[in-house]
Amino acid sequence: MPEIQNYQMDLSGKTAVVTGGAGGIGTAICQVLARAGAHVGIHYHSSEAGALALREQINRMGGSATAVYADVTSKADIEGMFDAVTNETGRVDILINNAGVYPTSAFLDISEDEYDLMMDANVRSVVLCTQAAARRITEQGSGGAVVNIASVAASGVLDMHSHYCASKSAVMMFTRAAARELGEHNIRVNAVSPGLIWRQGLDEAWPEGVSRYKQAAALNRVGQAEDVANACLFLVSAASKWITGIDLVVDGGVLTDKLF
Repeated sequence: MPEIQNYQMDLSGKTAVVTGGAGGIGTAICQVLARAGAHVGIHYHSSEAGALALREQINRMGGSATAVYADVTSKADIEGMFDAVTNETGRVDILINNAGVYPTSAFLDISEDEYDLMMDANVRSVVLCTQAAARRITEQGSGGAVVNIASVAASGVLDMHSHYCASKSAVMMFTRAAARELGEHNIRVNAVSPGLIWRQGLDEAWPEGVSRYKQAAALNRVGQAEDVANACLFLVSAASKWITGIDLVVDGGVLTDKLF
């Protein structure tokens, strides 16, 4: 029996753009893709220092990265972001739509501005960035992959999150529709839906929520950013070359929790 090789996870020669790459889950995604051999475009909006530090870290470990600013609700900024990255490598092959916002508000208290911010940051950005990436990938004629970061909140109701749940549900349906239309160009579009992901101070800020999540999750823990990043690596690699239009839930099994 031949030995199993890791070549299907090799992204050498590929260029990836990760929106919201300067912190949290985005940083882990950038690191994992860089370790797999991709040149990574680290998008940032408010955290230039974080993006530059991550770029230097990736370069020190022998990888290759570009830090690039954009308001991902602005078509002009998005075009500039992709131009800046492709000026480095001459191509784009992978897009991870990770940027977004997560404000909480009671349904009756959501203002028009809050709603618009949520939909612009979480949905408009995904549509515009996917269009920009897909046009470039199509021109190259080599195919590519898009992963949209959704959420388990698209599959269940959370108090104080009605606008967030709606935005992530929109991302999931957009994923399916875009996969259908872009398939003829050999562009695969999938989603990853994280559950609760650990961040610094989470245990102190929301101890009861962390405890409830661990009890509900089949694997009895909250997630780590690298758990989401590894799912993204799979979905942009050759290992998933016949997978498109799906949502990969990365939640430790919390959606298996009993109803009663």
